[in-house]
Amino acid sequence: MEEARREIGERFYATFMDVVEERGRRFAARFETVRLGPLVVGDMRCGADVRLRFGELGAYHVNMPLSGRLELRQGAGGTLTGTPERGTVLNPAGPVVVDRWEGDCRVVAVKVETAALRHRLEELLGRTPPRGLVLAPMLDLTRGAGRDWAALVRRLAREAADPAGLAQHPLVVEPLKDALLTGLLLAASHPYRTEVAEPARTLRPAPVKRVMDAVRERPEHPFTATELAALARVSTRRLQESFRAHVGTTPMGYVRDVRLARVRDELREAEPGAGLTVSEVAWRWGFTHLGRFAARYRERFGEAPSQTLQAPAAKRP
Repeated sequence: MEEARREIGERFYATFMDVVEERGRRFAARFETVRLGPLVVGDMRCGADVRLRFGELGAYHVNMPLSGRLELRQGAGGTLTGTPERGTVLNPAGPVVVDRWEGDCRVVAVKVETAALRHRLEELLGRTPPRGLVLAPMLDLTRGAGRDWAALVRRLAREAADPAGLAQHPLVVEPLKDALLTGLLLAASHPYRTEVAEPARTLRPAPVKRVMDAVRERPEHPFTATELAALARVSTRRLQESFRAHVGTTPMGYVRDVRLARVRDELREAEPGAGLTVSEVAWRWGFTHLGRFAARYRERFGEAPSQTLQAPAAKRP
C-alpha cells in the first residue's frame, strides 16, 4: 500500500489511500505510467476496492476505465461514476475524493498540465479567452471525439513505453503533444469547443502565426510594433491589417491580452497567505501603469485583480 501511494504521488498527485473492501481479493496494485510531453498516462489497477483523497490537483485529469467502476467527487460537486462507456474529467481547482475504485477496475488515467492545455486553447482560438477553461465532468467514450481520443491515448501510451520507439523521438513528441491536447479540447465539453472545432481558425497567415508564437513564448518581453513586424517579416501596416482580419485585434493588443491572461493565471494559482501582491504580478508581466492595468483587467475578466487573488481557490474560475 505504501509503495502504491508513493507511486501515485510521484507520477500524479499526493494522496491518502486505504482499502475499502477486498471481496475475496487481496490488494495487489499494478501501475504502468509514461510521460508524453505535458501529459502523464497511467494504466492502473489495484486488485481490491480502495478509496483515495487528494487536495487540489493543479492539473486537468481524465479517468477512462477499461473495466469496472470508479466513483469520485470533486469539490462540492456530486458523485461521478466512471465506466468503460463514460470517463470522468477533473479540473485543476477543488479537492478530489475517490469514494470507491473497484478492485476489478482497470483505468487509463491522464494528467494534463494546466498551462499546456490553456496555451493550446489560446493557439487554436488565436486569442486569450476571457474566462478560465473549465471542462465538463463527464466524457462519452462510446462515440465521436471522446472514443477516438481515448483510443489515441491508449495507443500512444503503449508505443511510448518503448524507449527505442518512434513515439519517444524528439521530432515526433511535439506533434504528438499537440495532437493529444487538441484532441482533448475537441472531445471534452467546455464553452470554447465549438469555436475550437472551426477549421478556419487554423488558417491564419504565416506572419500572424509567427508573431503569435513569439508572444506566447515570451509574453513578458517588451515587444514593440516595429519588432513584431520584423518577426513577421512584413511591414507594420501589413501586420496590423492581418491581425485585425484574422485575430480581431492589433498586434500590441494581442500582446496585452496574453499578458493579462498570464497575470490571471498567476493570481488564481497563488497560495493563500504567500504574500503575493497584484502590483508585483502586474510589473512582472510588463504592466507599468497600475491604474490602466486594473481597468483593462476588470474590463476583460469582470472583476478586479485583487478579487481574483483573494478568492478562495475552490471558487476561482
